[in-house]
Amino acid sequence: RVLGESERALREVMPMVSVAATRVGGIARALASASGSWWMPGIASSSSSLSRRRKSSSSSFAEPIPFPSEEAAPSRPDRPESSSTVEFRNDWTLEEVSELYKTPLLDLVFRAASVHRECHDPGQVQKCTLLSVKTGGCPEDCKYCSQSSSWSKDTGTKATPLMQVDEVLESARLAKEAGSTRFCLGAAWRGTSQVGPRQFERVLTMVRGVTDLGMECCATLGLLSGEDALKLKQAGLTAYNHNLDTSKEHYESIISTRKYEDRLRTLQNVRDAGISVCCGGILGLGEREEDRVSLLHTLATLPQHPESVPVNSLVPVEGTPMAAKLEQEGARRTTALELVRYIATARILMPHSIVRLSAGRLFMEKSDQAFCFLAGANSIFTGDKLLTTPNNDCCEDEEMFEELGLEGRPPFTYRRNS
Repeated sequence: RVLGESERALREVMPMVSVAATRVGGIARALASASGSWWMPGIASSSSSLSRRRKSSSSSFAEPIPFPSEEAAPSRPDRPESSSTVEFRNDWTLEEVSELYKTPLLDLVFRAASVHRECHDPGQVQKCTLLSVKTGGCPEDCKYCSQSSSWSKDTGTKATPLMQVDEVLESARLAKEAGSTRFCLGAAWRGTSQVGPRQFERVLTMVRGVTDLGMECCATLGLLSGEDALKLKQAGLTAYNHNLDTSKEHYESIISTRKYEDRLRTLQNVRDAGISVCCGGILGLGEREEDRVSLLHTLATLPQHPESVPVNSLVPVEGTPMAAKLEQEGARRTTALELVRYIATARILMPHSIVRLSAGRLFMEKSDQAFCFLAGANSIFTGDKLLTTPNNDCCEDEEMFEELGLEGRPPFTYRRNS
């Protein structure tokens, strides 16, 4: 009697199992086709192939992929050239970017993840460390920034002198020991022309010292002339950060002491000097969705895609006009899904750029950050602070990397668009 009941139960279950197996097979084939099969090879082929993979790898179905070389795109004999999901363009129209940005989120992330895997090793996330080598006293009036002298009394930010070279290089050595492969120098200046030649020479010495450690070196020093850009290049600077912050349309409501064109001119000086451009923006400045689209469009249509695209979520600092305005309006913090949408769009528009998950990560769960990595983010900032705002604990980041199966990205592995 027991055997008879089991047989009847089995007959009832088998049709459902068959349907489920058919659906799983179809999904697997679609995923394998869309991604070129490299990240799940053989999963839609035969049971014997799957069995062989189980015997050969107990940890994962995914086979590692080498980082693409500078000389040529990776060879993928299992994927026809026509099936590539990557578009290397800087002639995107605003309408195309808007349409892409408004794609249903899961479809957008799937496409972005496919692009990410074709252009990068998805298991690598670069750790960067940002040090404020000169804090406060900035004459600019960026309404979100605690370092502006315009409201330093309200924020309590005290101006400090430029750090000494030995202090900076010791911080760089500690960052390297902690796993960072990129060290960034930030100075609260309007620009390098604001300071005397001896202070700028000290910064050049810092750059040389960081480079000698075998780390990438980035600097953010404000507006930059062509002459000073060349000096930084000769000192060995890897990249220069100069964010656009927001869209051209929204910019004047955020800053009045410089123009959008001033920022674009600095980026051109950086490119002309042969230094990589690091340029992104901040979400949560009271902008509209159209402003985020416009900023992405500007970044993706620069003469060359930025080497790095920092994605910041505003951390309101008490005492700044922006924090007061957002509180008065009852504005909410940028959500994790908004960040994911922005990152995924950036990844598709600028396939080879390093998308850096920057300020605001402190308020994100590990699962939120994992979603960002899936969508195409492949860098984070480590260390106690990002300039003047708190940052994630180093131990928490190590735990996240281990849990997600991530490893640090080596320095000097950026590959420019073909």
